[in-house]
This record gives sequence, C-alpha cells and structure tokens, in this order.
Amino acid sequence: MQDITPKQLYQTIGKNVATYRKAKGLSQLDLSLQMGYKSVSVVSGAEICYGDKHFNLEQLLKISQILNVELCDFFTLSD
Repeated sequence: MQDITPKQLYQTIGKNVATYRKAKGLSQLDLSLQMGYKSVSVVSGAEICYGDKHFNLEQLLKISQILNVELCDFFTLSD
C-alpha cells in the first residue's frame, strides 16, 4: 500500500468521482439532484476537496450506484 495522507486520499476520490461523473455525461448538479441534494455544493466541494470537504461512505455508495461503477474504483490511485 502506498504511503499517502488522508487529504491525498480524499483528493484521489474526488478526482475519480469527477472523472466517472463526466464519463457518464452528468453535471455536478445532475449528480447532486440524484443524490437528494438541491445544490451542487456537496459534489463540487468534495470533488476538489475545497475547505477540506470530502465524500463520506454513504455518499460514495450512492454515487457508485448512480454512476454504475464499483465503489473500489473511487479509491484507485493514479500514477
């Protein structure tokens, strides 16, 4: 396992969520609405770790179901 900080992990997850979301043709607002939120603040903040915001496990599970991707794919570190 690579030696990374929690912040680096959150950044990786956010980047991966954004990549899969864009590949499915969904905007941040589309994903937010499908998750049950009325604005993009949760998704937009967590995708870039703005102000140390990040996705929790429940949100990641919901996103994986919406985007139809494996939950573990969000944790894949890019080289």
